[in-house]
Amino acid sequence: MLGDEEDVFDSVTWESPSAPYDADHTVQPSGPGFKQSTAGTEDERGPHDPKWEGYLIVTVKDPVKELAETKDAYVSYLVSAKTNLPIFSTSNPSSRRRFQDFVFLRDHLVKDFPACVVPALPDKHRLEYLTGDRFSPEFMERRRLDLHRFLERISRHPTLQRSTLVRAFFESTEWHVHMHQHLAHPPGPEPTPGLIDNISDTLLNAFARVRKPDERFLDMRESVDKFEDGLVICERLWNRVRGRTNGGGLAPGEDLTADYHDLAVAVQGLGFLESGITDPLNHFSNTLLEFSALLRHKTQTTTDPFLVHLHSLLTYSHANRAVLKLRDQKQLDFEELSDYLSGVTQERDRLSAVISGHAGSTGLGLSAYLKDKVDSLRGADDDRSRVEKMRKLDIKIKELQDAVTTAHETSDAFSDETLREQTIFQYTKEAEMKEMLGNLAEGEIEFYQSAMEEWERIIPVIQRIRVDV
Repeated sequence: MLGDEEDVFDSVTWESPSAPYDADHTVQPSGPGFKQSTAGTEDERGPHDPKWEGYLIVTVKDPVKELAETKDAYVSYLVSAKTNLPIFSTSNPSSRRRFQDFVFLRDHLVKDFPACVVPALPDKHRLEYLTGDRFSPEFMERRRLDLHRFLERISRHPTLQRSTLVRAFFESTEWHVHMHQHLAHPPGPEPTPGLIDNISDTLLNAFARVRKPDERFLDMRESVDKFEDGLVICERLWNRVRGRTNGGGLAPGEDLTADYHDLAVAVQGLGFLESGITDPLNHFSNTLLEFSALLRHKTQTTTDPFLVHLHSLLTYSHANRAVLKLRDQKQLDFEELSDYLSGVTQERDRLSAVISGHAGSTGLGLSAYLKDKVDSLRGADDDRSRVEKMRKLDIKIKELQDAVTTAHETSDAFSDETLREQTIFQYTKEAEMKEMLGNLAEGEIEFYQSAMEEWERIIPVIQRIRVDV
């Protein structure tokens, strides 16, 4: 965990003139986090900077319970967009989709674009599915917000926003047919088992560490760790604030909203005893009730959405971490294959030295000498068996050389893509934190302004109380 003095958000840039979310003034639709124009930026782009070809502004709204009163009931959502991307056939696509359609979209984007940070969906295994409350207006609204945020993150991604699957998700009137076609004919060639897949798991150990780590990705991993630590701290503290303000399983006396309600009841009771000031005390009691209601309203409209967005941002960061981990695995594949090739080449050189009568000059050490003796005792040291073994090793070396070259190219390409992904994630993170903290600040301002109005209204009532000295 981080120290109290360390700024866990020190890597966040709140205002970035070069960020790809500056709106093109010739386009009406606008919103945080959307690239509106790419004109005049080619010379300024670096080799690892992402390229946006247009904007995709999405909304998820109007949840409707379908097949009501049946065991197959479900909720559909209206998904719509405004876009100038050429891949779309219309600038205002829309369709109705259910949660399982979002799951299909997410799962296959992960498969089709393994180097992209694909956001996670909200967890389906919630208590509402057991208690039957998944059709309540509150649950459907929370789910709608989660799905909206999911599509918004995809729409901000310059690669994902242009995928044929995303286009079909918004446009297709035969989505189920498109799903089956996508399963039968996924984009790109089907992966075929190669040499790297045939090597035992003891060689390509998923828990091994990269021996030559790239400092760029070490810094990224450290930045992700700090960011997630900061989000966890914020989530824990705000949950504590929420619990103290509006219950949440706390012991009696620790719920501020309930305390103000009880205080209002107590003041009203005093009004019955003090006949001369009953009316002012009743007004004061009503003010306390209104303040208690304002606290509850702030929790529902400001604090809870903030906490949900905060946790969602944490899961999004987890998806980013998974891409960094996959990049490390690609480098590890290359390193392990290189070591395997080196070992096979040494074995081939040893056999060549034995056949040529220069076994002592190979420099392979005691292990090679002992292996020669064991082969001799087994009767496997004749030249014909050695020549045949060398022939097989030469074939294997050629296969390994091709595999090492492919693994190296894959690792380099994945590293380049990961660098672009980190830039995209940084842009999206900044846009979301700006939106999230802005909504929190606006909610707090609205609460305090309403509270001030309530308390200011009670002051003249109190001042009208006559006090005889």
